[in-house]
Amino acid sequence: MKNHPRTMILACWERYHHDSESETLWNDADLRLCRSLDLQGALDLETRNTPARRDFGGMNDVRPLAVLRPAAVEDVARLLRAASRSPTLTVAARGNGHSINGQAMAERGVVVEMGAMDGRMVVGHHLAYVDVGGGVLWEDLLKFCIGFGLAPRSWTDYLGLTVGGTLSNAGVSGQAFRHGPQSSNVSELQVVTGKGDTLICSEEENSDLFFAVLGGLGQFGIITRARVLLQPAPDMVRWIRVVYADFEAFSEDAELLVSRRITESFDYVEGFAFVNSDDPVNGWDSVGLVPGQRVDPNRIPLGAGPLLYCLEVALHYRKHDSSKTVDKAVNEMLRSLRFLPGLRFTIDVSYLDFLLRVKKAEEEAKANGIWDTPHPWLNLFVSKRDILKFDKFVFKEILKNGIGGPMLVYPMLRDKWDLRTSVVLPEGEIFYLIALLRFNRPHPEGPHVDDLVGQNQEIIQCCMTNGLDFKVYIPHYRSEDQWRRHFGKQWTKFVERKALYDPMAILAPGQRIFSRTHSHRSL
Repeated sequence: MKNHPRTMILACWERYHHDSESETLWNDADLRLCRSLDLQGALDLETRNTPARRDFGGMNDVRPLAVLRPAAVEDVARLLRAASRSPTLTVAARGNGHSINGQAMAERGVVVEMGAMDGRMVVGHHLAYVDVGGGVLWEDLLKFCIGFGLAPRSWTDYLGLTVGGTLSNAGVSGQAFRHGPQSSNVSELQVVTGKGDTLICSEEENSDLFFAVLGGLGQFGIITRARVLLQPAPDMVRWIRVVYADFEAFSEDAELLVSRRITESFDYVEGFAFVNSDDPVNGWDSVGLVPGQRVDPNRIPLGAGPLLYCLEVALHYRKHDSSKTVDKAVNEMLRSLRFLPGLRFTIDVSYLDFLLRVKKAEEEAKANGIWDTPHPWLNLFVSKRDILKFDKFVFKEILKNGIGGPMLVYPMLRDKWDLRTSVVLPEGEIFYLIALLRFNRPHPEGPHVDDLVGQNQEIIQCCMTNGLDFKVYIPHYRSEDQWRRHFGKQWTKFVERKALYDPMAILAPGQRIFSRTHSHRSL
């Protein structure tokens, strides 16, 4: 059993402390291995200033040995087959560089820039799907599909992310309650495993690999192509925000909307918490949809707490639909909701503009110099059972002064998620996404990043201390015990899949789930 793949994977938890001379030998050997590769694309060995050494916001700075810009899938496969001949070389796939905890990094390894690959997109049979490269941005996929009057069914709020990157996590937004995450809206993948095998997988073919890779945090293979399911694209969107002072009323209304039949609810349901003050970033001004729309404090009950809540919904429609028809449908859907009178904001926008709504925030953040500052974001899934406790202990206490960015909170339905994937969820039919998306100015203008990271840890500890049923979405841990606790009863299967598809733990080292065994004897 000494060399059994699963034994090798579990042994990776044992850290081997090697001296600097050995490290130099390994780097030299890996450098020679990289130079020997016969590739169609470009392999850059000068990595001192490469963007691949920094994550989104620069919280981590890890220098890779090389950066591969593949011209074809075979370049990726060749690299991984070569890495299996090294005792130390690791490989990480990098999309548009929006990982925040070093997940797309490979210290002294090779980072594969997925955006360099063939970005061609092909609409498939009966316009039911589109085949797209794993390194293509969802924004570019949207613009391509709109030309056919089509669009993918499920989105993320920000579309400057790659197809392969979000599928490796799940990919969620306000459509997930209806269609499930992006990982539930693909029918086929092309994957290069950690052994260098290029495989087509789906629910019928190589199904275990298909479900392993979806939500698999890059641990089992690199997604080089995906078949994304499509639907007819609407022309317009009626976009609405309504305000609540009471979290229980807010959450019950949100759950009502996501549980209704399709014909009786909106096409998009999200929500967020904001500070009950005139704070220009965290307060009333964050609610309006256009300049001039602002929460009137006179309409807020005197007994309201430090936070208010905004339910955000959208209804799709066609250009030929009359405004009266749209008005009637919206009013009927809103009629039973308990938001504060007079605090309803509405705008009509094109479907394309709605889906690209975060693009404007990106441009403003870049202009203000905060796009490239550290982003210690935290994303959680919290069971409906404990969402009121989360509001009490976290929103109203730890986060009552805001975070310098959106504090998203909205429900999703468990039955829209395929539980055969690697994603782990809290219990219960309804659970909430909590997304704390900080956009703070750098210290000393803003809080020190260590304080923000500490606040994240405080939130997680608070959830654990109070017995909340939760999971970290886009997780980042540093020990086996933490990862074992995260995956729970799915941990054994996760380890078995790793042993099957990446037995030498070459892939995605920045996730810190598995690490390669370092041994002098293997040199």
